[in-house]
Amino acid sequence: MQATQPTPERTRLGELWEVLPEEASASVEGVLEIGGVPVTTLADRYGTPLHVIDETGLRRQIRRFVDGLRSRWPNSEVLFASKSLPAVGMYRVAQEEGMSVDVAGGGELQLALAAGVAPERLHFHGNAKTDDELRMALDAGIGTIIVDNDDELDRLERLLTRPQKLLLRVIPGVEAETHASQATGGERSKFGLPMDQATAAIERMRVHPFMMFEGVHLHIGSQILNTRQFAEAVEKISSAGAFDTYDVGGGLGVKYTYDEDAPSVDAYLEAIVAAAREHLHESARLMIEPGRSVVARAGITLYRVVSVKRTGDVFVAVDGGMADQLDVALTHQRYEAVLADRLEEPWTERVQLVGRQCESGDLLIDGVDFPAARVGDLVAMATTGAYAYTMSNNYNGALKPAIVFVREGEARLVARRETYDDLLALHTPAAL
Repeated sequence: MQATQPTPERTRLGELWEVLPEEASASVEGVLEIGGVPVTTLADRYGTPLHVIDETGLRRQIRRFVDGLRSRWPNSEVLFASKSLPAVGMYRVAQEEGMSVDVAGGGELQLALAAGVAPERLHFHGNAKTDDELRMALDAGIGTIIVDNDDELDRLERLLTRPQKLLLRVIPGVEAETHASQATGGERSKFGLPMDQATAAIERMRVHPFMMFEGVHLHIGSQILNTRQFAEAVEKISSAGAFDTYDVGGGLGVKYTYDEDAPSVDAYLEAIVAAAREHLHESARLMIEPGRSVVARAGITLYRVVSVKRTGDVFVAVDGGMADQLDVALTHQRYEAVLADRLEEPWTERVQLVGRQCESGDLLIDGVDFPAARVGDLVAMATTGAYAYTMSNNYNGALKPAIVFVREGEARLVARRETYDDLLALHTPAAL
């Protein structure tokens, strides 16, 4: 029988489908399926915690950005902001679907190169690039370096031996409507140069024999739900001057909860391109850098319930936590979750979904409705495709989860689970 997206009584499952992956459905047994694969099968085969990515939905979302921008502004380029999911399998999918790639450190650069991303399609960001990282990028033949400051120009003057394309990051002065930790475009941002200092840096690049200055870059922040702010950023960047290239960054927010209302990709692109038509010259190359909005909805994280306590509150504790879902503690982002092997049972109990790390702040969801949970149940935490794997850590000796891509009934491992041998290998010098 065909899997469906049911709306059982005494649940909010009908709304939850809007934040679960596009290719999510329920089997006739009431088990969550992603890409046609039951999550029970995935958990049994690969263990938990487990990051599961809907590859079909992911590729579809990438094409919305790439095709949508190209149809509105032909001289354009879409970069994947890879800090949102720095995995070799993800870099490969991004390139296959027409994206270039934004890296922000030596590790991301190495992962992208390992995925076979063409070096000329790589763009190197960062406010504190080291000499070693810049050498690595230059040796790889990286396409573009986004210069952040004058000290970086000093380094490039010492290191460049052949022409290199450069953009300059500027501070647009747009205070993004988002969590303070995710705002990057205000006057006090640590990223980029204010317009008066940018003018001098641009002149410095233009007179250098190996610095091929092409244009300016900005980024106002992340998880932004007001498209007017992106249009404002385009207007601000136009004041820096007339250049060949304008990279207006990323930051489009996504729907994490029942109550949030996130803009569509089309609405986001319409806002940017309308502002570009008004403020930029028509021959300019227009670039954007979506990350979260590409991968967030495509991913879920699977956990096993380890204990259920009905004390002051009902605490449902799982076999992961802030070691693999740190963004909750950092930004207080609300997520939604479901008992993935009991989809159609009434949600009768409000619980605190907590992790296993030794912190009271290891609270995955503050108040979520479940059927009465039992040890061994599978929990699917929705919309975790962005930043969960990125921020994985070894708190309390936790091991970083595996990543599985699922598509048309098939699952493939793209990042294996960390092992205790991996963990101990770093400490070999002390063990000798």
